[in-house]
Amino acid sequence: MENSEVRLMKGNEALAEAAIQAKCDAYFGYPITPQSEVLEYFSLEVPKRGGMVVLQAESEVAAINMIYGAAGAGGRVLTTSSSPGISLMQEGISYIASAELPCLLVNVNRGGPGLGTIQPSQGDYFQATKGGGHGDYHLIVLAPASVQEMADHVFLGFELADKYRNPVMILSDGAIGQMMEKVRFNQPEVKRIPKPWATTGKNHYKDRNIITSLHIQPEKMEAVNIHLQEKYTEICKNEVRFEEIQTEDAEYLLVAYGLSARISHKTLELAREKGLKVGLLRPITLYPFPYERLNKLADKVKGILTVELNAGQMIEDVKLAVEGKTKVAHYGRMGGIIPGPDEILENLESIMKGK
Repeated sequence: MENSEVRLMKGNEALAEAAIQAKCDAYFGYPITPQSEVLEYFSLEVPKRGGMVVLQAESEVAAINMIYGAAGAGGRVLTTSSSPGISLMQEGISYIASAELPCLLVNVNRGGPGLGTIQPSQGDYFQATKGGGHGDYHLIVLAPASVQEMADHVFLGFELADKYRNPVMILSDGAIGQMMEKVRFNQPEVKRIPKPWATTGKNHYKDRNIITSLHIQPEKMEAVNIHLQEKYTEICKNEVRFEEIQTEDAEYLLVAYGLSARISHKTLELAREKGLKVGLLRPITLYPFPYERLNKLADKVKGILTVELNAGQMIEDVKLAVEGKTKVAHYGRMGGIIPGPDEILENLESIMKGK
């Protein structure tokens, strides 16, 4: 297949194809709706094309620990799941973050809490951006808003994971995972960086490599934590990504990511047709979050509305960014219900009228 070929694919399929093209060494996962097509795609394509280990683990707990081992051996590794499955992985993710192992994690978010529904949601924002598991750690979190970005973020995710020796999460949702759109695979040649820290055998490198997240001495554990925080500071300095739409003259600002951003874009267009000066900021990295840019935009807008498929999670980061400069409100639906652009605009207009 030529990299310039345009294909009509589901988001989950595009992600799996991108992983193959990104020279992923191994996939360990367990089927759960709405992301099961990832494993299904691998099971069809990898036997024909080779070059990758694909294994359905006995559980999500097993899958994340396989990721831990394969990443520690220097492999480029991937797992995917959906909300309850990602919850089961949290202990292993914390171990991986502490051990500074690069890997790519994907959450095709579904409605919760609990087993919930297989419909799309953004209720896992806190879990993804605030750690999720135990201890002081962060994932780099990417939020695709299209099938094309489901593919693009695989290449970017592996690159960032290797660059910072840190797990990266693609936080998608059931709608983007299941929708079909055109996608183009036009990535440059994949280059793998050396991993001299990997546990590839004592004779491969001069010194023996030990990978662990266990540090009994408090001084050592504190040193590890300080090092991690310094790395996160560097990530926040260098890797913030966002998209702005018609913010130059905006009097009111919508802030949304992923599927909510697609809907909010249409809301913006409807608002502009009515003469309302509305702009949109779409965070592409949820961690690191675009605090600085939002703070500057807050200087010139009369109000901000966050649009999320949850009870209000990203709004906390928006409020932190704004530092009280302007009013911030939230509009969201839960349980897998997706709001329409008119519904969001009606809510925004009520805010404009001071209701």
